[in-house]
Amino acid sequence: MNIADMMTIIAFIFTSFLLASLIIILLYLFLVDRNQKQHPVLRNYPVLGRARYFLEQIGPELRQYLFNSDFEGKPFNRVEYQHIVKKAKYKRDVVGFGSLRDFDKPGYYIRNSMFPKLTEEINMDTSIKVKTNRYLLIHEPLFMHRKEKLESHESPAYLLKEEDAIVIGTNCEQPFVVKGQIGMSAMSYGSLGKRAITALSEGIGMAKGSWMNTGEGGISEYHLKGDVDIIMQIGPGLFGVRDPEGNFSWEALKDKAKIPQVKAFELKLGQGAKTRGGHIDAEKVTEEIASIRMVEPYKSIDSPNRFKEFSDLSSLFSFMENVRKATGKPIGMKVVIGSFHEAEELAKQIKETGQGPDFITIDGGEGGTGASYQELADGVGLPIKSALPLVHKALMEYGVRDKVKIIASGKLISPDRIAVALAMGADLVNIARGFMITVGCIQALRCQSNACPVGVATTDPDLQKALVIDEKKHRTANYVISMRKGLFRIAAAAGLDSPVKFSEEHVVYKDEKGKVVPLEEKTFLG
Repeated sequence: MNIADMMTIIAFIFTSFLLASLIIILLYLFLVDRNQKQHPVLRNYPVLGRARYFLEQIGPELRQYLFNSDFEGKPFNRVEYQHIVKKAKYKRDVVGFGSLRDFDKPGYYIRNSMFPKLTEEINMDTSIKVKTNRYLLIHEPLFMHRKEKLESHESPAYLLKEEDAIVIGTNCEQPFVVKGQIGMSAMSYGSLGKRAITALSEGIGMAKGSWMNTGEGGISEYHLKGDVDIIMQIGPGLFGVRDPEGNFSWEALKDKAKIPQVKAFELKLGQGAKTRGGHIDAEKVTEEIASIRMVEPYKSIDSPNRFKEFSDLSSLFSFMENVRKATGKPIGMKVVIGSFHEAEELAKQIKETGQGPDFITIDGGEGGTGASYQELADGVGLPIKSALPLVHKALMEYGVRDKVKIIASGKLISPDRIAVALAMGADLVNIARGFMITVGCIQALRCQSNACPVGVATTDPDLQKALVIDEKKHRTANYVISMRKGLFRIAAAAGLDSPVKFSEEHVVYKDEKGKVVPLEEKTFLG
């Protein structure tokens, strides 16, 4: 027997073995499927029925990459997602051929001026420059990985001048002065991993003039990695400012106030995607996170629905006064608005007591979260374009608008959306998911599972290895700078020398019939 015959026999035996193994496996699956009592499809169609569950499992990915149009994806469609990525990765925000917006649909439009501002007329601080890395796209072949070149790029930080700076807490011992109107919304360490928080901290710090909100999980060492201003959020769980028994600790609060980067505190009364206490799954509660929050490791955490320290506006304002006195720094509140009556009560209380928040963060119902319940995320709380004007108008009617700064959040991921929010009454805006995308988020929609495939919304050390801090921090900085640049560009088109001057007169609303209504005439009380 020669070698060729031996190889033929071996190949025959190996093939027979594989075929026999396949038959045995299929027979086993057939018997299992036929006799199980949970899935009718598998009982009637053993083995073959498994294809249904396989396709169901990969359905979200198929829709995201193959079947959804550029405008169908949620929470952000492909066009919105790519705009964020291009700003962050390439520091570019130009489009070709024309807008993809459906102009037949109702929506808000910024009123352009017949005599826009020239570059030299823009009231912008040009003294601060920022050097970051960006990619240059060289070639993008169909079947090969795109060819890109990384280069260093210096640009202005696009900050407000001193006279236009937003001052939060003018009567505080240590007011918070902001020269960039775009900051990072509340995202806790624990919901995001340490590499994501570090990259965001360092990137926002590179961009200068912005801030990051810690989320209710407390301050971690990763929030402090960058040269960035911090708003420390305090939720009903009191993480980071409580004693071992879970009671509020004034000493812990004072210790946090001593951190130079901490510029203000925020009481979280509500969040758009979850008008309830926060939640973090057990697998995310590592020993380190448990130590920061002063809870037991590897046990799920649920914050109460509200603070036990106060139960109405009067007691809330008294608590705020005590925080302001103890820290010397501004104190604000994060809320979800459900009606004009609620906004009016808030403004009335500020007027009558002379107390209240230095800033109000209004979170729209369209906001995101690591984990929430469907009925709360979908059905409770108004979206930002409805809620924001209610609060602004109520504060104006009671003559206390100048006492309170407003921070708006809710999918404000582009300069034009931010400009509309500023015209509706916001002084500043928060962004969360846009920043997540800058550090690699692909909208896998698995934030609650601790299995984020790109290492952003996970504490799994193996998954976090995918996120390279020294690369992603530049993308975060590029995004902030590009957004500010775009905001100044829109202001110039509207005839304004600074985006702080946006007001109701600079935005109109076009309905589905083409009728145009100035924003100042549009009612938000119905």
